Amino acid sequence: MRLQRTRRELRRRFWIPAVAALALVLAACSTESGPKNRQNSLRPSGRYAHKVDNLFTPVFFVAVIVGVLVIAAVIVFAIRFRVKPGQDVRPKQTHGSTPLEIGWTIAPALILLIIAVPTISTIFSLNETPKNAIDVTVVGKQWWWQFEYPRSSDGKRVVVADELHIPVNRDVELSLTSCDISLGGTPQDPGCNVIHSFWVPELAGKRDVVPGHDNKMKIRADKPGVYLGQCAEYCGLSHANMRFRVIAESQSDYDAWIAGQRDGPATTLDDAGAAKNLFVTKFQCGNCHQSEDSSISSYGPNLTHLASRSTFASGYYKLTREKLIEWIMDAPSLVPMQSEDCRIGQGTPNVTCVGMPSFTKNTPNGNTKKYPTMTRQEAETLADYLLSLK
Repeated sequence: MRLQRTRRELRRRFWIPAVAALALVLAACSTESGPKNRQNSLRPSGRYAHKVDNLFTPVFFVAVIVGVLVIAAVIVFAIRFRVKPGQDVRPKQTHGSTPLEIGWTIAPALILLIIAVPTISTIFSLNETPKNAIDVTVVGKQWWWQFEYPRSSDGKRVVVADELHIPVNRDVELSLTSCDISLGGTPQDPGCNVIHSFWVPELAGKRDVVPGHDNKMKIRADKPGVYLGQCAEYCGLSHANMRFRVIAESQSDYDAWIAGQRDGPATTLDDAGAAKNLFVTKFQCGNCHQSEDSSISSYGPNLTHLASRSTFASGYYKLTREKLIEWIMDAPSLVPMQSEDCRIGQGTPNVTCVGMPSFTKNTPNGNTKKYPTMTRQEAETLADYLLSLK
């Protein structure tokens, strides 16, 4: 009877590690494998990503060897020196072995010293200032990324959101900040006190975006393609949705793109008819967005050439008319935002408004009136105007 109970107890004990192991295996599974998975740091596609991978590989195998030796020693000692039936459970008191203690102190120190040499070398290499690089300022906001390209000979810069265009086989130096100084921002302002982390797994390692401490990093793509990036530091409600894309293209395609971005939009508000009253007056979209000048930084994404992008909403949604209409009417229903119950820049007292507001609610402004709600027809008019901005 006791033997049967012991066997049942052993079976129950084995269930716990078995379930834990199964959970780990399932967590490592993915429906997107091979070329579909474009956020894989083990598939480097640029010079600096290769340097990180070349450092990771030997360190990984050293860690595996050390881990196997430690686990094997634990298993051997657990079996070899386990308490047997009839044995005195009181262990013999010893003072240990001084040579052994010195040995297993020096050995790990030597391993870490060996690993430190290529690690420090790689760190210095990644922080060297590149030559003939394109300088781009990256501003981490809640919860999207703004990219500011250097000014042209006529003094005009380019400000875009969500999609970073770069030429292949050319270094791009990124200046990372979480405070938009072009808007007069200081580290004490709302939105300037949040830490982000810029990460394009296939092109480079992570680099923190810290308020009051601008960082720099380099990226480079060896071949044309779209590389997915993401914020890698928890930054609030929509952190997981704070995505972006790096679009690597030939030098000629990049030059054509940057020239097109410096031009004005194909359609202006004066051309848009009914959209002008909705955009400027009724819903005051201009409080947060710029739609006629690609050189101006704004509280929300610059929309001057929105139709030239493949995604919107911080790269979370593909740019389609139907999805854009849904977004214009009620963005917080698609991506969680703190602005669900208020409207930015319209006098709502004592409320932190971060993100696109909902225009399907009669949001009070703190006084006696309520802001107007948006009809489907009005959202369609605004969407058609935005999709004409090429």
